[in-house]
Amino acid sequence: MADLVAILATTHHPFYYKTSQLPPDQAPPFAAEWVRKVEAYRETLTRARPDVLVMVGSDHFHQLWLDNMPQFLIGKAPFYDGNWENEMREFGMPKLFFKGDEELSAYMLREGIDKGFDLAFSNELRVDHSITCPIFTVRPQNDLPIVPIYTNIFAPPLPRPERFVELGRTIREIIESWPSHLRVAVIGTGHLSLELGGPRQFGPHGPDPEFDARATRWIADGDIDGCLSEVTLDSLHAPGNATHGFMDFMLMMGIAGHRRADYADNLDLFHTMEAYFTWYPDPSLVDGPPLTSRGALL
Repeated sequence: MADLVAILATTHHPFYYKTSQLPPDQAPPFAAEWVRKVEAYRETLTRARPDVLVMVGSDHFHQLWLDNMPQFLIGKAPFYDGNWENEMREFGMPKLFFKGDEELSAYMLREGIDKGFDLAFSNELRVDHSITCPIFTVRPQNDLPIVPIYTNIFAPPLPRPERFVELGRTIREIIESWPSHLRVAVIGTGHLSLELGGPRQFGPHGPDPEFDARATRWIADGDIDGCLSEVTLDSLHAPGNATHGFMDFMLMMGIAGHRRADYADNLDLFHTMEAYFTWYPDPSLVDGPPLTSRGALL
């Protein structure tokens, strides 16, 4: 069976790529620390030596719109284009091109349906920065096939937080039952507190630092029960109007299970709190060099 070698849960800040390319005399004061933290985080994927990446994100109304919005969707194409025109124009992101793993996509779709998730699929999916940002941060060589999974965090009615956690558990079951010799890593991106277009956007921190502190501790500690006891569809409106992206972090917690992260770090930026978490389901499968850091949160 396939080996699930790493689980990564992180934010997806669209300005990281452009910021990381600036010369020192043009870079903002936080750039060097941001790049340093991302490069340390990148090591957590590199040492897992994955063969294929399952990528969890959410379409930002690029390909999916209110006339056709699936709750959960799996891409099953042989290839994927990455980034849209507004992302190239506004964030300075380049176009990307990905190879897909059609066999794993088909297996996850069939097994997911059989396990109680009526998953949608797309044979012509163009992914946006929720998928491409973690490629820039943790796999910039973009040399591995992917299976993209999209969740609906924007267009009500949304699945409840419990459903995201359950999907995460199901994704793990499916990967670990896949009849393959390949090493699989799952990378999921979401938000902590976030305000888009509202009065709390572009503040000195994320719009709700207290929520961010609780959320990073839930994730780092693997405290799924504590998280579910406080997080509801209604409660997620208070930290910021786009905070429902936190449910993608909850999905990743479902994959990791009730266990402490092996790596946890964060960075308080203007507008958002950036966060980086990694779990190794079976540490014996990770035989690379030791981590240079376990992250500031640990």
